[in-house]
Amino acid sequence: MKQIDIDDELYQYIASNTQSIGESASTILRRLLNIHGDNDLAVREKPEQPVKHEIAKATQATESTSLFENKKSTTVTPLKQAHASVFNILNKEELAMQKGVVGRFLFILSALHRTHKTDFSAVLDVQGRDRVYFATSKEALVNSGSSMNPKNITDSEYWVMTNSNTTRKKMMLHEVALGLGYSAEQAEKIRDYL
Repeated sequence: MKQIDIDDELYQYIASNTQSIGESASTILRRLLNIHGDNDLAVREKPEQPVKHEIAKATQATESTSLFENKKSTTVTPLKQAHASVFNILNKEELAMQKGVVGRFLFILSALHRTHKTDFSAVLDVQGRDRVYFATSKEALVNSGSSMNPKNITDSEYWVMTNSNTTRKKMMLHEVALGLGYSAEQAEKIRDYL
């Protein structure tokens, strides 16, 4: 199995085409590119033509040069979704690879941030009776109480207090999901990923 680096926009496009929880990126790409079988890498169209599939109606295509060849290929850029959902980008396989409860907690929060960047400041309203759970700096969390163990939410300016039990972390995820506009049922599902 080879590994490649892809940008966030492409990752979100692939993840937004997930049909079932835990579906791998390879499976999604094979479906989108209409490639079947482990060794069938030939696309069923002429090599110089862009790959076409039913999702193309909801995308805009731009020409670029392939990383693997010097031939022209088509890059598909998804249009903005009206109602972004973390369920489109949360991958159970990646979640399972995270180290412990704190790793999964940060992974889920990072996925929520990627999905709801403009509204993510709602996490700052999630607080305990005597504790601040989220802040925009490590120092703000450290100064708000003892034993906070602040961790950065990956690729964001937000920090979260991680020195709490699993039940409290689940409650925090539930409250964050509600604050970002998820239904109670969806918030419970997100909470249960932990």
